[in-house]
Amino acid sequence: MPNEEFLEFPGGRVHLLRGGEGAPLLFLHAAGGAGRWLEWHELLSKRFDVIAPDAPGFGGSDEFPEVESMDDLVYHYLDVIDRLGLDRPHLVGGSFGGWLAAEIAVQAPHRVGSLVLLSAAGLRLPDHPVADIFLMTPDQVVEALFHDTSKASAAFPPDPDVEAILAIYRDMTALARFSWTPFLNNPKLERRLHRITARTLVAWPGNDKLIPIAHGHRYAELIPNAEFTVVDDCGHAMYFERPAEFAEVTVDFLAARAELTGASA
Repeated sequence: MPNEEFLEFPGGRVHLLRGGEGAPLLFLHAAGGAGRWLEWHELLSKRFDVIAPDAPGFGGSDEFPEVESMDDLVYHYLDVIDRLGLDRPHLVGGSFGGWLAAEIAVQAPHRVGSLVLLSAAGLRLPDHPVADIFLMTPDQVVEALFHDTSKASAAFPPDPDVEAILAIYRDMTALARFSWTPFLNNPKLERRLHRITARTLVAWPGNDKLIPIAHGHRYAELIPNAEFTVVDDCGHAMYFERPAEFAEVTVDFLAARAELTGASA
């Protein structure tokens, strides 16, 4: 089991889970999964010191009302990195967390050792719009997130109690706070991606109905020397639906980076 920790800041407490040994890997969660140690984390922790903080308003972290926008969130996480004493950690983000990871790597490229973007939000491609999850019924959400809907129980308990429902509502409220207008994107991000200096992997599920794969190709095109890979037969909820496959491509990429640079992985 991972260790549960709280970091005290003037605006509140940051909740995080931490487990494994090796080079530090800071994982930035998607809209769902905050505050949970999943099979995905466990697989990564066999090779890395996995640190999974909850963003403000998500999971077990406090609201931090002064963190009002994505820019604020970037500086919040830079403070978290400072508090943890991390020197150029591996930075891995999924979906909403992938967008956040890209913004951190743009604004503070010297703070990121390597970057993995998993079906990352953040771009505005009018010909390939992101599906609006806020307008969907629960059944439609499952269909949008999973290629194999039988795997949905990993993310959504079949008979949620009141506490589970309230936790989902809190996370979705926090997601809206940071990504409602404009919806799940920063129109300025595309033209800033050239600032990323970390070796980058862009990995995408082959059957993503939420964030079209065109977004992945665009990230890989604009980030210098980025690598691009696709995991087939998988929907947007990638590390719920196919955790072993996404852990494998992540670990293989970071291990190859370590061999090139002589760093530990």
